[in-house]
Amino acid sequence: MTFLPKPKLHHPELAVNALGYTRRDYEGAISTLCAGCGHDSISAAIIRACHELALPPHRIAKLSGIGCSSKTPTYFLGASHGFNSVHGRMPSVLTGANLANRELTYLGVSGDGDSASIGLGQFAHALRRGVNMVYIVENNGVYGLTKGQFSATSDKGAKNKNGVANTDSAIDLVGLALQLGATFVARSFSGDKTQLVPLIRAALQHEGAAFIDCISPCVQFNNHVGSTKSFDYVREHNEAVNRLDFISGRDEITTDYAPGNVEVVQQHDGSRLTLRKLATDYDPHDRTSAISYLQERTAAGEIVTGLLYVDPAPEELHSHLHTVATPLNALGDADLCPGAAALTALNAGLR
Repeated sequence: MTFLPKPKLHHPELAVNALGYTRRDYEGAISTLCAGCGHDSISAAIIRACHELALPPHRIAKLSGIGCSSKTPTYFLGASHGFNSVHGRMPSVLTGANLANRELTYLGVSGDGDSASIGLGQFAHALRRGVNMVYIVENNGVYGLTKGQFSATSDKGAKNKNGVANTDSAIDLVGLALQLGATFVARSFSGDKTQLVPLIRAALQHEGAAFIDCISPCVQFNNHVGSTKSFDYVREHNEAVNRLDFISGRDEITTDYAPGNVEVVQQHDGSRLTLRKLATDYDPHDRTSAISYLQERTAAGEIVTGLLYVDPAPEELHSHLHTVATPLNALGDADLCPGAAALTALNAGLR
């Protein structure tokens, strides 16, 4: 099947960002996913977030694995670097690219099958190492490319289209991310762009491992009564811990909000994430409390969304490894091969 490319013409009065780009400059090819797929809504949210942040498309690297979710980088940021890896191996490929060139913004897109099954080990090590990236899992609870079998994130007791119930316990990627040390952990819903866009914007500005689990209903295999990943179920059981807005660090922006109603989280680059707190007892800086709250609400049958945890002073992989500020791919021979004397001194220090 062939698809026509998007027309290059667009309305001459489309809004432009600080770089002079319109939203269309952050788009990709026409989607070949099923009409109404939640993944397309996530792609639209990524496009909007990158446009609003005025990120140079050619300074972004998008990576993916295998699955419906891993097809989506084709549909956004067409002018960016892209790499579609093998099943479950996106995190290691992204880590290698990040080590070689730390100056790019890294965006990894995966799915519940890609990350929670064959790629679970890769998912765990990328987060615990603090790779500076945004890791988005488009979570629909099924294997959409192979006709809707339960995935590892399918809730126990959830039913497929034929009425068969899942008997296995679900893997909660958000809970794992919290335990593994991710410094930015959030969950959202593809049908809630008001929440999702600010989360993606904040994650893109976060210096460290930022993880977003985005529930994204599969309209073909997992959007029926009995599914816990359907549009209706998520809307009915959504427990939002905060209402979000993202404010870039610019002089003309102030935070003169009523005391006690808003919490401002300072980011390393000077930007700010503003939380309008609905749950007054919820602290997004307390990792232990976040894990307990998540388990509490899950037991009550609720799907917790919002910014669940953020470390205001995160560290990333390059700081752990003490790499030089210059990207490794930009170093010359003299830097990479300092000579026999330097090697002798290094060996002596290890004896």
